[in-house]
Amino acid sequence: MTDSGRKPDRIGVDRSEGFGERLLGVLLDRAHEMPADLIAPLVAEEVARVGGRDVSILLQDYEQVLLVPLPGRRLRVGGPESVEDSPAGEAFLSRRTVEVPLDGSVRMYLPLLDGSDQIGVLAVTLDTVDDDDRRLLRRLAGLVADMIVTKDAYTDQFFQARRSAPMSVAAEVQWSLLPPLSMTVPQVEVAGILEPAYDVAGDSFDYALNGDMLHMAMLDAMGHGLDAATMATVAVGAYRHTRRSHTDLSQVYAFMDRAINEQFGNDHFVTAQMMVLNVATGRLQWVNAGHPAPLLIRDRAVVDRLESPTTLPVGFGGEEPVVSEQMLRPGDRLLCFTDGLIEERQPGGAQFGEEQLIEWTNRVLRDRTEVRAVVRALSHALKHERGGATSDDATIFLVEWRGGDADHLAAFD
Repeated sequence: MTDSGRKPDRIGVDRSEGFGERLLGVLLDRAHEMPADLIAPLVAEEVARVGGRDVSILLQDYEQVLLVPLPGRRLRVGGPESVEDSPAGEAFLSRRTVEVPLDGSVRMYLPLLDGSDQIGVLAVTLDTVDDDDRRLLRRLAGLVADMIVTKDAYTDQFFQARRSAPMSVAAEVQWSLLPPLSMTVPQVEVAGILEPAYDVAGDSFDYALNGDMLHMAMLDAMGHGLDAATMATVAVGAYRHTRRSHTDLSQVYAFMDRAINEQFGNDHFVTAQMMVLNVATGRLQWVNAGHPAPLLIRDRAVVDRLESPTTLPVGFGGEEPVVSEQMLRPGDRLLCFTDGLIEERQPGGAQFGEEQLIEWTNRVLRDRTEVRAVVRALSHALKHERGGATSDDATIFLVEWRGGDADHLAAFD
């Protein structure tokens, strides 16, 4: 109803179904009951309606190195493509459509975005491309991404396609625990990566954006294997419980501490860092429980460590932690990491160390701007410098605060 109590006047509004609505509506109407293995042939059929062919659905592998083809009827299934140096990888990292001219046709690579998390890439060939094709295929790719994420909850097909090596039970547990690896809204962007992807155990991170408050946690459970993964699962569960109960940041530690101690005894622990960022004002608050201090990045360079009072790791019954605070400037980034990143021994026996982490962070920042691309490039560069392997989990979580608001997204133009 309008302010005058009358229904909005819809005279003159064309509500008939056009070609674009029919194209996308078929997916929407059928998606609710569609088995996962029928997504591929339906997408191929939809693409054919706009003159497209040779459809490929490429999904990011767990190491964030390759885009691997999803097998399926009517899909073009070739070899994997590199995230770093391929047209598909460019579309994936930039979140923009990439068009590659071929002999008498165009190969389009469209990012598959679930919200702002990159799932993979939809590739299709057309004889010619106009703005109508671009608009319809971009929206089709968005629907395909949403379908993949929804169906992934009750099929193994997408997991199996993304896995390029055997995965340990502990890693299976950890990957099932994680939130999306990236999130972007106008005020803030986050991205994370875990190594070794197929054998990670005790490291984890979590986040949630509730109104103007971005809640974040970085966790590192002691030990290796399934015991560490189990402990990390309890720690994340306890953290989420307190966060969803609107518990004060200073009390989050106490609840997590009791949960770990009661479940595993006083000889087990989890280092942790819990943060809350007001995305409207840039006010950052955090508590530290024996975890490495995050690095503050400003103007594309590391400028400081966010040193703060720390209490004992979760599970050891430490004192109530001090809540530290810092006001961020628009464009500031926080790089959070676990100790496996800096305590790894390099070839020759020397410890990698925080100074090298800072040096490599600055190098990567000179060449990369996108938050997700920075995280990938930094993790892979550090792994290479540590000899191509890691004996401990090595996790990175990066957040960029931009300020402003997102109200314009709720306005219908």
